Amino acid sequence: MTKPFPTKNLRFYLTAPSPCPYLPGKRERKVFTALDGFDAGPLHDALTNAGFRRSQNIAYRPSCDGCDACISARVPVERFAFSRRWRKVMIRNADLARALKPARATEEQYRLLRRYLNSRHAEGGMADMTFGDYAAMVEETAVHTHIVEYRFSDGAKKGELAALALVDALGDGLSMVYSCFDPDAPKRSLGVYTILDHIQQARAAGFSYVYLGYWIPGSDKMDYKAGFRPLELLLGGEWRPYAPVEF
Repeated sequence: MTKPFPTKNLRFYLTAPSPCPYLPGKRERKVFTALDGFDAGPLHDALTNAGFRRSQNIAYRPSCDGCDACISARVPVERFAFSRRWRKVMIRNADLARALKPARATEEQYRLLRRYLNSRHAEGGMADMTFGDYAAMVEETAVHTHIVEYRFSDGAKKGELAALALVDALGDGLSMVYSCFDPDAPKRSLGVYTILDHIQQARAAGFSYVYLGYWIPGSDKMDYKAGFRPLELLLGGEWRPYAPVEF
């Protein structure tokens, strides 16, 4: 369990309104605070448990006027069951080789990111990301951060990078900061596989959770997160089991 961390002395700031990248016609604002110094680790744990996400040396969460659609989501790994659907994804990607890397940006990683963004998020907020931007995203961190690389181990793409995940290690779990994958391998469900593999990694390491960031009902880009049940959502300041409404 994450230990309480005193936050009364933190300074929080609010961004100006900007177009929401997930819900058309909405405006987003974020509240944020610095995440640095010797106490960055326990502070990161406490803020993540309270619904914040990390971006470089900043911890933020949505604070939008008249909208609370963004809901923090995490997977309780011990209760997660690998259904037939999930097992098929794992089998399709059993040939991938996984390697743990330090939080250091490489040109190869950036090329994969650019292909992914151009294919899947050409109009998104990261569409113009340069290598310098990517390096900052990866390397500017005051907490325990690493990269997991997945490579094709056979076939025409043998040795090439298939997917990667930027991950923070918390006191109670793994927080998936960002991930991308080869857009030319659609039958593999690489994005889903990356999450499933981290659920396995967290379970093997004795962690309780994999933090998925924000689930946004009504956003096609975020719908996939609701499938990783049992899912826990941060509602009213408490983590509660996700109970979908059936019609």
